[in-house]
Amino acid sequence: KSQICHCVGIGHRCCFTMSEETKTRQNRLAELEAKAVAEATASADDSFKPAPSLLNAPSPEALLQQVDGPSLEGYHGKESVYVGKSVPVAVRAKLEVPINVSAPGSVVEYAIESKAYDIGFGVTAEREEGITVVKESDRVNSHLAPVTGKFLVGTVPCLLKFEFDNDYSWFREKMISYRITVTPPSVETLMAGRRRRAKACQKAVEEDLQSAKVRLETADSQMISLETEISKLEKEIEEKKKTLEVVSKEQTWLKTRVELRSMQSNLLQQRISAGWTDEADKAEEEEKKAS
Repeated sequence: KSQICHCVGIGHRCCFTMSEETKTRQNRLAELEAKAVAEATASADDSFKPAPSLLNAPSPEALLQQVDGPSLEGYHGKESVYVGKSVPVAVRAKLEVPINVSAPGSVVEYAIESKAYDIGFGVTAEREEGITVVKESDRVNSHLAPVTGKFLVGTVPCLLKFEFDNDYSWFREKMISYRITVTPPSVETLMAGRRRRAKACQKAVEEDLQSAKVRLETADSQMISLETEISKLEKEIEEKKKTLEVVSKEQTWLKTRVELRSMQSNLLQQRISAGWTDEADKAEEEEKKAS
């Protein structure tokens, strides 16, 4: 809004001073905001932790791509603007506006409005490691004044979801408008971020490397112990096999022996109990001679 000076005689000077003061305040606010964004970006880069899938990927290129961020070849850092005007949100329904962010350190600004009635609104950020709630979903009076916000995306790839919720309304369709701006970092910020992420990533990689080495030593020791035990068991098995072969032969011989002795015992018992057949025949022959 333009300001009108009511001073007499020094109107131009007074207006100039007010304009300069306004500009100074605006510049100061812009500097503070830029400083806050830079600090937040640096903090996000310093605390960067690669996703497990990237650490465990067969090729190191996947990890390096996340650390590197977008290629500087042809990179201009131009902002992307997503606009929707008078978009209907049906009764008992929701509308999602998904936006992919690929440059770490990008600043996202949004402004939403609705016609005549309020609307539920929330923002989430989805990454491999989980979902972050940027703005809790809640009913906002965007029909009275635009709802605005700004936040930093420190870790990528990131899928932002701007959700307009009319699920609570049983009778009214809502009309919403939105403007979402994604401003990627400057080349200088991107280069500095690479180095911070590389250091943070190297720390994580080194920690995992040391942990893996300790576990590898333990696994090697267990491997040697198990191989020694298996070798001992294999020798015992060979000895047992030899003993089994001897016992098997003895078992076969003893089965034959038991069958033979059983037959011999039965025949002897028959003779003892019933006598011998030739004795009976001899007695009968003697009787015939005597008669």
